[in-house]
Amino acid sequence: MQFGLMTRGQYELGDDMQRRFAELAEQVRLADRLGFASLTKGSHYSAWPYQDFQQLPYLTRMMAEAPNLRLNAGIILLPLHKPLDLAEQLATMDVMSGGRMIAGVGLGYRDVEFDGFGTNRPERIRRFEENLEAMKRLWTEDKVTMEGSHFALREASCPTKPVQKPHPPIWIGANADSAIRRAARLGTCWYINPHNRISTILEQMDVYRRALDELDKPMPEELPIRREVFVADSREEAIRLCGPHLAGKYAVYASWGQDKAMPAGDSDLTAAFEDLARDRFLVGSADEVAEQMIALARATGVNHIVMSIQWSGVPQSLALETLQRLAEDVFPKVRQGL
Repeated sequence: MQFGLMTRGQYELGDDMQRRFAELAEQVRLADRLGFASLTKGSHYSAWPYQDFQQLPYLTRMMAEAPNLRLNAGIILLPLHKPLDLAEQLATMDVMSGGRMIAGVGLGYRDVEFDGFGTNRPERIRRFEENLEAMKRLWTEDKVTMEGSHFALREASCPTKPVQKPHPPIWIGANADSAIRRAARLGTCWYINPHNRISTILEQMDVYRRALDELDKPMPEELPIRREVFVADSREEAIRLCGPHLAGKYAVYASWGQDKAMPAGDSDLTAAFEDLARDRFLVGSADEVAEQMIALARATGVNHIVMSIQWSGVPQSLALETLQRLAEDVFPKVRQGL
């Protein structure tokens, strides 16, 4: 079992972003020392009501702070971009990091982002698949000629190739069944989202396994999942400390329309925190969180848990304490239990 750190880097308007960046760098250095496996940064544009750090420059800077962490651009909103640009940026980052990049990709769901990049929701699947095909070819071929709906490659090249062969792992984020089947077809693995209840994910694991079987593909060696995680002396104390901040984040998700991208029956992101957290977040004492992780791994087969442990308003001292508790009190129990 591997454990990764997700740093959202989202803060309230008016917050001191230079100070917050210094705090994030401190968290990343600590995670590196404590033996975490990876660092993840997501991506949104026009992130009102938050300020946010953009994904690729953030990860490029952090690779110097954490020489042992894999770097997960997870997820890149792939339909918004051009494949030649992304292929060259990610190949450069893979070389600079010594082969530690993960390309996490997904569709996106916010109209403000599609509009800002000159595209729209109906185009997103076609653009996603075209971009991914083009990137793979640019990483593995000397010259690429390919006509896309929003680009044309004419003997185009990505002459700086990734260190990892044939290319960095491609984790495909997916909420809906159709997107999970797409992840089986096109990705290294399905990157399981943090929003759906675990009961929903168990049902969707059947969708994923059937899709792999139909493609005559084995289960991937690495199966990652994102989860919201918080550890305290007790579940009650954990909810008291993290509940208001985590609930605030999910209220923003709902305002952005994240719930509309989720499966029917599992999309109420405005529920009271106890209802929201149930079967979704890994929150409690060290023993409780370890037991939840063990149960999750046994039920799904996941072997890389990418954890968000801080949300806007959570003080730095608490974030650092959570990292320490996870590494010292939770991870050993999980590994022993598995």
